[in-house]
Amino acid sequence: MKNYYYMHLFMEEKMINVFICEDNLIQRTRLETIINNFLLMEDIDMKLALSTANPEELLTYLHRHPQSQNIFFLDIDLNHTLDGIQLGSQIRDLCTDSKIVFITTHSELAPLTFKYKVEAMDYIVKDDPEELASRVKDALNQAKKHYLAEHKKDETHIRLRVGSQIRLFELADIMFIETSHGSHKLVLHLTNSLVEFYGTITEVEKLSPDFIRVHKSFVANQKNILQVDTKNRYLTFTNGETCWASFRKLSQLNRTLTET
Repeated sequence: MKNYYYMHLFMEEKMINVFICEDNLIQRTRLETIINNFLLMEDIDMKLALSTANPEELLTYLHRHPQSQNIFFLDIDLNHTLDGIQLGSQIRDLCTDSKIVFITTHSELAPLTFKYKVEAMDYIVKDDPEELASRVKDALNQAKKHYLAEHKKDETHIRLRVGSQIRLFELADIMFIETSHGSHKLVLHLTNSLVEFYGTITEVEKLSPDFIRVHKSFVANQKNILQVDTKNRYLTFTNGETCWASFRKLSQLNRTLTET
């Protein structure tokens, strides 16, 4: 019996988003200047997505724009019901792979980051402006290196958001994706299971170069196509499942498989 899971489509962006949450306007402006100057000089795929004094505003943004390639610069004392460490803990639940840097005058609170399992990338005391600028730039560079390495590693996977988590699925285990009878739902056909999630067939086609739109309702993983039946207009996959395909795509796939 095939198992069904419900999840939201997660389209990973190459751009790295930078966030600031700092209640002190002078300190926040200083951080914005350091980050914007660095991004201008380095010309890298990062952007300052949000700078705010309100942790709730930051969390709302993350719920509306899910992405794992983020780096956060958080003050600890935010003069809010949520302090920076609690905010970091919620960010960690929402964006499991994101980088978190604490910038504060309260160096004695560093052990709390372990209690809340925030896994902070760095802990910067803001007393020395030159040291602050240097450490912020180092953190941005380190985040860039990490995400570039991760992107190369994940060429064999696609990422899907499962509730508040992001899960990886191996391309080798994916046969095809089809539209579901439910509104805005797709079904991911894996080797031994089915995954139902929210998204569009146009979006899912862009998740991997191995994917090809073979029909208005189907996207196939080319590497798992076992047979092309041009007469009956369907594809057979390595797990024995089949899906429909248009005549034009069948001819194209037949040539490709013959060449390989």
